[in-house]
Amino acid sequence: MNNFNLQIIKHSKVWLAMSGTIVVLAVVSFIAFGLNPGIDFTGGGLISLHFDAPAEQTAIVKTVTGLGYEPIVQQADDGSTLIRVRPVSEVEHQAILTALRTDFGGLEELRFDSVGPTIGKELEKKATTAIILVLAIIGLYIAWAFRRVSRPVASWKYGLITLLTAFHDVVIPVGVFAVLSHFFHYQADTAFVAALLTILGYSINDTIVVFDRTRENLHRHRHQGTTFPETVNNSVNETLARSVNTTLATFLPVLAIVIFGGASTRPFAITLLAGIFAGAYSSIFIASPLLAMSEHWGKKRK
Repeated sequence: MNNFNLQIIKHSKVWLAMSGTIVVLAVVSFIAFGLNPGIDFTGGGLISLHFDAPAEQTAIVKTVTGLGYEPIVQQADDGSTLIRVRPVSEVEHQAILTALRTDFGGLEELRFDSVGPTIGKELEKKATTAIILVLAIIGLYIAWAFRRVSRPVASWKYGLITLLTAFHDVVIPVGVFAVLSHFFHYQADTAFVAALLTILGYSINDTIVVFDRTRENLHRHRHQGTTFPETVNNSVNETLARSVNTTLATFLPVLAIVIFGGASTRPFAITLLAGIFAGAYSSIFIASPLLAMSEHWGKKRK
């Protein structure tokens, strides 16, 4: 039993206003900067190199541009150099390496990936389809699972609110990633899609825990004169410690990956961090207030 009782439902407008502001900023960031799609979606070649002697990024760009390409060159945290070009054949790939060896001396190729534009478009289509199907199936399942508590709020509204909070929890990390793409040249690849799907699962699970306690309390207190907003507020407080502990248990390992992990895992981990924070916030301060407000709006209509 909790020794405190936070009045979360009472201040619903404050939490929703804060969340709305963050979502607007995320959408503005996405519109202003967009995402930097990786070769998984656009197609292209990605070459990871380690030069024996330090090589200037601008000089590498000049060498590869001289071969007829428009490269994007990045320096990774581990000292390697990433060169992204349009789709290349093996002959073109070897020509790039030869030119770089001629201009900069010894080098070691750490990685080479090449994806055709057709495969990239297919991956983009499948990723979008996967996210839409996941949301639709989960929404339908929640509406069915909560069919026994259709009063005072219809069961389908539990599913709709869960999807709204999931959308909230995905939009925020997408906005964060748009900023990182613009300033740090992070690329949205299949790992980014995996991060978004992970966030969806985490967010929906956290929201369902709170809604499930609300369902239990509606049955338990239906003859005790407790109002629906009071029941929802009590349910949030009863699951608050669990939500905080789960968030910390997930947040800290991912934070360690951001700090100590390599350059290839950092974009994935940062996206997860933003999603975990958004998911923890929405399950407490967005989903339940929306549930209580939907009951209030229903009364007003009647």
